[in-house]
Amino acid sequence: MWDILEVTHERTIDVKRAKKHALIQEYKLFRMQQGKTVADVQKRFTHIVNHLIGLGKQIDKEELNIKILKCLDKNWQPKVNAISKTRYLTTLTTATLFGKLREHELKMIRLKEIETVEKKSSSLTLKTRAVDVESSEKNSNDCSDTESLNLLTKRFQKFIKMNDKMKKRHIRRK
Repeated sequence: MWDILEVTHERTIDVKRAKKHALIQEYKLFRMQQGKTVADVQKRFTHIVNHLIGLGKQIDKEELNIKILKCLDKNWQPKVNAISKTRYLTTLTTATLFGKLREHELKMIRLKEIETVEKKSSSLTLKTRAVDVESSEKNSNDCSDTESLNLLTKRFQKFIKMNDKMKKRHIRRK
């Protein structure tokens, strides 16, 4: 009966060895998957490392930190280079390293949001300018200077009204 309980709960030495080798292989092949966040990477990495430690594998801090930095995709290369050049990889905990990576990830997300807002506003400006240029070219042959000025004023007033409506919608959504 003892043998059955031992195999069921503690597993045999062969099963432990096989599991350890499978986890070591998973650790060696560990990479950041595309579209995943640092929190996702941390969760997967910690799971593998904790199981390896539970099976008796010794891994020092520096090796863990280097593995984390190497598993990140190419978008992270500037941050990886900056962290790698520091001399404290041996004393840095993995939790602190992941914290620094999360902080950087949040900064990158904020910058992307700002870029998209700027692109939208600049494309709107370019579109309105193109419309104004087209209409003024068509009407320049037929209209006098005062008529062109009136047309431009009307278009600008429409633009202001449309902009105010968009702001009100945006405020209501919040």
